[in-house]
Amino acid sequence: CRELLVQICEAEGIEILKGVVSSDHVHMHIEYAPKLNVSNILKKFKGRTSRKLQQEYPKLKERYWGQHFWASGYGVWSTGNITDEMVNEYLE
Repeated sequence: CRELLVQICEAEGIEILKGVVSSDHVHMHIEYAPKLNVSNILKKFKGRTSRKLQQEYPKLKERYWGQHFWASGYGVWSTGNITDEMVNEYLE
């Protein structure tokens, strides 16, 4: 899953500043061009990783066929009073 996220970021011109991949969720601190938006980035992340994982693990495909593999929501920290250091500390 991690390799696929890196590939997506490279293809989209997204820089991963820090990331943590757990068994059931992902935290990423990314930097992207203003022409991109978080919603579309997350759709690509979720869609491509879901498809890849379900291809590699057929039991997942059986279980999640026609359903959301990843949760439908996501959390975003944007600009403002939150610094890069604060985000990276949280990810530690």
